[in-house]
Amino acid sequence: MIPFSRKNFFAVLFSLGILFLRPLTAASDSPENAFFIPNAEIRQDICGNTVKFPKYTGQLMNIANQNAQATRPKNVGQLSEMIQEFPGRDYEEWIQWYQRQQPGAIDRASEKVYEMIVKLRKAMAQIDEEMVRKWVADLVLAKSYAGLRFQQSILIQIAAQKKLSWRLAEPEEESKGIDGYIGNMPVSVKPVTYQSKAMLPEEIEAKIIRYEKKKGGIRVYYDF
Repeated sequence: MIPFSRKNFFAVLFSLGILFLRPLTAASDSPENAFFIPNAEIRQDICGNTVKFPKYTGQLMNIANQNAQATRPKNVGQLSEMIQEFPGRDYEEWIQWYQRQQPGAIDRASEKVYEMIVKLRKAMAQIDEEMVRKWVADLVLAKSYAGLRFQQSILIQIAAQKKLSWRLAEPEEESKGIDGYIGNMPVSVKPVTYQSKAMLPEEIEAKIIRYEKKKGGIRVYYDF
């Protein structure tokens, strides 16, 4: 087995996607010096024979792990810090050192993943062709449409808070920078990065509603 440095091993643990290695020469910036090493080969070089899983099973276990959060630092330790503290030089030493630092962590994380696999199996049993079609239609039609037309939802929500009517702007109003009306008030919906009303025509008095996209939805800001 080839010895390796802690820095290289850390890179293997946390590498995602493409890895380029360039010789440390004066010509290292030249494209001819770049080459690609698949992650599987990196693991083979550093860790020796690695486990191979049947097709799709690794993906399913990865999904289960994401849902269960089994390999979060609170369960298996902060690996980015541990690898820096690791005093050894090869993979077998790392295994032994890690198990002393985090006794039982692998077993506990495995149990969490398997519990989620059982839940996913039950969920999979409920999926038939008709459910798949409904899911695809919802993704392609409803979710994409709502994602592109979320301004309407913003108007609906603010109008409800103020107990006023609302409507979307007509094409000629849109050309003037107006996205809709809340009551009789013209409003323009802008991302939080929009800072100045100067972008709107001076003759249009429109209130600015700002938004920012967050995980799971949109946060809205207004002051009228």
